[in-house]
Amino acid sequence: FLFLDPQPEHLFFFCFGGVSVLTARRLLLLSRSCQVNDMALEDYIAVKPKVAVYVPHTAGRYQAKRFRKAQCPIAERLACSLMMHGRNNGKKLMANRIVKHTFDVINLLTDQNPIQILVDAVINSGPREDATRIGSAGVVRRQAVDVSPLRRVNQAIWLLTTGAREAAFRNIKTLPECLADELINAAKGSSNSYAIKKKDEIERVAKANR
Repeated sequence: FLFLDPQPEHLFFFCFGGVSVLTARRLLLLSRSCQVNDMALEDYIAVKPKVAVYVPHTAGRYQAKRFRKAQCPIAERLACSLMMHGRNNGKKLMANRIVKHTFDVINLLTDQNPIQILVDAVINSGPREDATRIGSAGVVRRQAVDVSPLRRVNQAIWLLTTGAREAAFRNIKTLPECLADELINAAKGSSNSYAIKKKDEIERVAKANR
């Protein structure tokens, strides 16, 4: 839903009732002003100016090679994670619309950069320690291990979208509203967030199995 005009400052996202709160031009500038406040995740959350895009739909081959998905814009990774559960597979335009409306809601509720809120939510929601199954001679036990930065980002995005999906199911609230609430709570580190609760649970189990 991009209205293309020769002057870049006149690029607008269109929604059903009129012009969306965030213009595409402003969204691009916002993505350039983002900070990743976790040194370990700097290379795995793609918000630097060279990966800034107008629309989170780059059609890149991010699964072709290991670690290439770390270069995928973080908003696009969120959109891809929303396309789950059979009936939603492949509906990327729908996922992009949900992400766009989510960013609008976040901007209205917090008056902050929505991409920065997403980055903070991903940083706070990825478990830093997990427990894996170690089996020898038929005896299986859990062993605590550190989690790699890429898996932290992957798991954070999955937990955020799963929490929003479950909150919106059989509920009067729309998915963009639920996703906005989830991202805002996770960015604050609030235990009202599904992702934060799950992360704390995973880390608690890992601590017990050190």
